[in-house]
Amino acid sequence: MAVLTLHTVDDWLYRTTSALPGKRLFRLGLAANYGIEEGGVRYAMDRGVNLFFVTMFRDGNLRTPLREALRSRRDQLAIVGIASPAWFGWSVRRTAEKMLRDLRVDTLDFFLLGWLGVAAAWTSATERELVHLRESGKVRAIGTSIHDRPRAGALAASSPLDLLMLRYNAAHPGAEREVFPRRRERSPTVLAYTATAWRRLLRRPAGWEGPLMTPGDCYRFQLSSPHVDLALTGPSSRAELEQNLDALQRGPLSPEEDRWMRSFGHAVHG
Repeated sequence: MAVLTLHTVDDWLYRTTSALPGKRLFRLGLAANYGIEEGGVRYAMDRGVNLFFVTMFRDGNLRTPLREALRSRRDQLAIVGIASPAWFGWSVRRTAEKMLRDLRVDTLDFFLLGWLGVAAAWTSATERELVHLRESGKVRAIGTSIHDRPRAGALAASSPLDLLMLRYNAAHPGAEREVFPRRRERSPTVLAYTATAWRRLLRRPAGWEGPLMTPGDCYRFQLSSPHVDLALTGPSSRAELEQNLDALQRGPLSPEEDRWMRSFGHAVHG
């Protein structure tokens, strides 16, 4: 698959998406549910990170620095809120409204059903509530996280969703066949996650003699796809985050790096 070719590192690091026109997003968003300290969250903001993943549970040390930043520069930051579990329309609405109160904001930039088919349902009621939240202005864009690629492809082709949060990495590149080609003219924004395949891409598979991927390589792989707008990182410390951000300064993958990482991912997948 062709990798992304850009003119400057700045073009590589930032993206304005169809789901959130007018807001320039740093392409690597931050989830704080793996242990990063408050100082690490503030460091991320200092490095330009302005996309933050918020859940009702396991947000660790994110809330305090995020609330502080939202008070002074709300227009520069983007919040991805996720409802999980979300089986009913009322639960979708209740989660969104609780997040708004908790963060002390009037609008969520993105609001997603979490892990569709496992922890959330796509029904007439949940769809209707998502659309209503968007139309009411409480949410700017709606979407879902999903592992079921054929179903994600169908949603990409025909649904009111503005964003799809997909598993996509060197060991699981199947979205290239089953989702990306089906994105309609009003293409939903793609947020990639599970960059390290739950750390499997950081370990040597049996029989592999070549170099291993680093976490930074994993994020560069995701963001080098011309179909991926944003990616999500969940570092456990400021040091891990710093390494990931430094790796992005290297820009998109070269064709040689792309071939090596795909071969490595194939070996990891087995």
